[in-house]
Amino acid sequence: MTLVLDASMTLSWCFEDERTPASLAVLEQVSESHAWTPSLWRYEVANGLAMAQRRKRIDETYREHIFAKFSALDIRRDDDADLRLWNETVSLANTHRLSVYDAAYLELATRRRLPLATMDSDLAKAAIKEGVRILGMT
Repeated sequence: MTLVLDASMTLSWCFEDERTPASLAVLEQVSESHAWTPSLWRYEVANGLAMAQRRKRIDETYREHIFAKFSALDIRRDDDADLRLWNETVSLANTHRLSVYDAAYLELATRRRLPLATMDSDLAKAAIKEGVRILGMT
């Protein structure tokens, strides 16, 4: 099943204390199919891992291992998301009191009519209001 993948879900896979059966099921789905992300996803994931390394939660070897694992997955960037930033995305952010970053995932899921895989409760609530199915939350 194809889905929209956000950084919170992706980063949950990296840390044992953040993994859940539901998030691991999403990883399995992405492994078997593919996922869509806005371009900012790579920056958010890289930043999350860089911060984890800085805080000594992970080391450089583990970070590089994770980057290699994610590179092997079929995670596709939706370039049209950038074209909708100043209109649809900002509107969703304002409507649901989300960051523009989170609204980018919601815009993509809404436009592509795909489920959204997130661990972010505020984003999940907004997605449900927009009629988007949520994956990964238990």
